[in-house]
Amino acid sequence: MTHPGNRVRHGIPEFVMAMQEPIYVVDGARTPFLKARNRPGPFSASDLATAAGRALLLRQPFAPAELDEVILGCAAPSADEVNIARVAALRMGCGHKVPAWTVMRNCASGMQAIDAGIANIRAGKSGLVLAGGVDALSRAPLLFSDAMTLWLANWYAARTLGQRAALVAKFRPSYLAPVIGLMKGLTDPMVGLLMGQTAENLAYRFGITRGEMDAYAARSHARVLAAQKSGRLDREVVPLYDRAGKLYAADDGVREDSTPENLAKLRPFFDRKYGNVTAGNSSQVTDGGAWVVLASQRAVDEHKLAPRGRIVDAQWAGLDPAQMGLGPVHAATPILQRQGLGLNDLDCWELNEAFAAQVIACLRAWDDDEYCRTELGLPGKMGGLDEGKLNVDGGAIALGHPVGASGTRIVLHVLEVLERSGGRRGMAAICIGGGLGGAMLVERT
Repeated sequence: MTHPGNRVRHGIPEFVMAMQEPIYVVDGARTPFLKARNRPGPFSASDLATAAGRALLLRQPFAPAELDEVILGCAAPSADEVNIARVAALRMGCGHKVPAWTVMRNCASGMQAIDAGIANIRAGKSGLVLAGGVDALSRAPLLFSDAMTLWLANWYAARTLGQRAALVAKFRPSYLAPVIGLMKGLTDPMVGLLMGQTAENLAYRFGITRGEMDAYAARSHARVLAAQKSGRLDREVVPLYDRAGKLYAADDGVREDSTPENLAKLRPFFDRKYGNVTAGNSSQVTDGGAWVVLASQRAVDEHKLAPRGRIVDAQWAGLDPAQMGLGPVHAATPILQRQGLGLNDLDCWELNEAFAAQVIACLRAWDDDEYCRTELGLPGKMGGLDEGKLNVDGGAIALGHPVGASGTRIVLHVLEVLERSGGRRGMAAICIGGGLGGAMLVERT
């Protein structure tokens, strides 16, 4: 174990030193992101987390049981995977003594897991943490309606044949219509809007056209395809095999025929009469998992680790739930201010592509004097972000958005891009259902 505990080094308690030391990202891995195809996918969420975690831990010089804790973000765990972090930790061979716990911050659950690991390392409670995120959205449940649930409750409470006969007479076939759990989960309970409807709000606010959305979506697919063909995703993606021995080697939602012309043929999904947000310019419903290994300086020294990078800064922000897609602007801007950086002082950006309209809206908000003054409290606009630095290998529109995993994926991919390009610093930022944003500044070591 690498707990700093109550030990003293150089006359200073180690927990105090831990709060001042860098938080390293030693390594990371993820599964292929597998598109949901209107039926349960081949892997449960714990299957995905276990497969990616085992492959990642096999690469490390320490044993899984030497981890101080396992933290996993998951937005939609199944009923038989309660505290899914513990399920995955035991399946990965971490042993009974390594504690594991699950966090949930909607779309940023995987980023929240990293932040929770950072907090415990800085507090001196842990030195070596496996943090990540997962979701198998294809397995989101179908639910009974309230009417059906009430009918069943009355049925089981009935004591006589007469009571049950009366209930049969009251039964309506409409009671059997299922409630799609995923749709409920993607609807904001405060404003009553689906996430795609909040994207429509941003498109209207910033004058984003259907053509701009489709062009951005097509670029996402083209960039993922280029990254796959060049092998740029090979290091981070761990191939999977199902029980029948079928191989899942790569993200499977990307399409070569996702051109602006083909995307223009799709009908709006969230506002069918006036809208422009379609399934084609939105992130895909997807299954996937991702992990990173976090370490303190002591853990790096003790296990002779070779860190790939470090987390320099992190920020969470809140905003109007009906405008939730602007969360990255509100979370990343304070980091830039604290670090004395401009948008283009960074070498790369991973801004999770919940919707094409949402990403474009973030870019326009930073480049808008009024928005920056009234919403961010800045003296003027931040300026234009160089889109050559933004999601250079594509994003969730082509890869998919397994809600719990995406926050970890973008942090990991910032490191991948920095290593490949020789860059120094990058930002991972994500919008979060409920009117939140999260961001992390990552530096290559």
